[in-house]
Amino acid sequence: MTADRAPRPAALRNPRSGQRRPRAAAVAVPILAAGVTAGALLGGYALRPSRPAAAPQTPTGAAPVVRTNLTNTVQVSGSLSYAGADTVVNQAAGTAYTALPAAGAIIRRGQRVYEVDGAPVTLFYGARPQWRALSEGVVPGPDVAQLDRNLIALGYGAYLTVSDYFTGATAYAVELWQQATGLPVTGTVPLGQVVFEPGPLRVVNVAASLGATPQPGATVLTATSPVPVVVAQLPVNQEYLVRAGDHVTVTLPDGVTTTPGTVTAVSSVAMASGGTPSDGASPGQPGSGGSGGSGGSGSSGGSGGSGGSQDTVAMTVRLTHPAAVGNLDQAPVSVNVVSAQAHGVLAVPVSALVALAGGGYAVDVVHGSGALATRQLVPVQTGLFSDTLVQVSGAQLAAGLEVEVPSP
Repeated sequence: MTADRAPRPAALRNPRSGQRRPRAAAVAVPILAAGVTAGALLGGYALRPSRPAAAPQTPTGAAPVVRTNLTNTVQVSGSLSYAGADTVVNQAAGTAYTALPAAGAIIRRGQRVYEVDGAPVTLFYGARPQWRALSEGVVPGPDVAQLDRNLIALGYGAYLTVSDYFTGATAYAVELWQQATGLPVTGTVPLGQVVFEPGPLRVVNVAASLGATPQPGATVLTATSPVPVVVAQLPVNQEYLVRAGDHVTVTLPDGVTTTPGTVTAVSSVAMASGGTPSDGASPGQPGSGGSGGSGGSGSSGGSGGSGGSQDTVAMTVRLTHPAAVGNLDQAPVSVNVVSAQAHGVLAVPVSALVALAGGGYAVDVVHGSGALATRQLVPVQTGLFSDTLVQVSGAQLAAGLEVEVPSP
């Protein structure tokens, strides 16, 4: 063995003693973690220098060399909310609101949103609000195609082809829908009989009152999508770690339960700590083109803007299993973003590392057991550190060997 380590008394070299020489309880190494550079996360690890001969001996045990995957993550604070923000505006003429939804209600395509004079106003999906009555003879337009798509989705368009033209097939499909829902069967869709919204609604607040007179253009309710999302503020010096489509995990408010998610958007506008755009631009909505640059380490957790403020960008995460959050809203969560990975590498406990007198690290490989056990000091190259394991490589290492570690 050519590797040198700090001299130690002969009494500490006896492999049968059940004790071991002073060693590194942990190691200062460069790795990446939340908001810090590679050299900062394990700044808490400190190599224990060689002790004098009289130092107390440390009871030891053994741990296997394993082949595994190692991952480091950056943890970013966020909160649960719901995607989208919609306002439902009344277009129906009548005497009174006769039914309104409750806050928290989920309304889907073909279901009643509210009621005027006993007639339901039905939710259809579409990006364009209804602005005119639809019937045979109207000028062709995308609102007609929008109507066609809904009639087909609800099962009334067996003979209908989506187009901008209100045809006889469209009128027939409208009649089938009106008959099935108890509406007057006219084959036309009066202004206000349906509400077009991008998707399902989760009612947040009802502005209208039962019995009040409906006014065209008046707000009936505000709503969001029923899809829960997480919005987190990612420091700009960690923005390179994330791009839309990346997989993350979310730690729920209990601090223990995690659930997977996917980054759907990373804002292109940085915000100062006070919530204002750091460049004076309008904050807008998170965009779809997050920065995802390759390689490199993030800057240490310093300020991103003037005056010591920390600039951030909004990151939106859609949960893979929305039911995992139940009915939580505006609850604090943490988003765990992978900052570094190593696949199929050899790893040992961090506490197995031995600091060599001439620099570098080694591990004590244990051969045999009990009173006949011997130790072999094997130099290693270290790689990625996780919470408890460190990636190692060396000509004399192999999965299944055992290395010496301090006893618990």
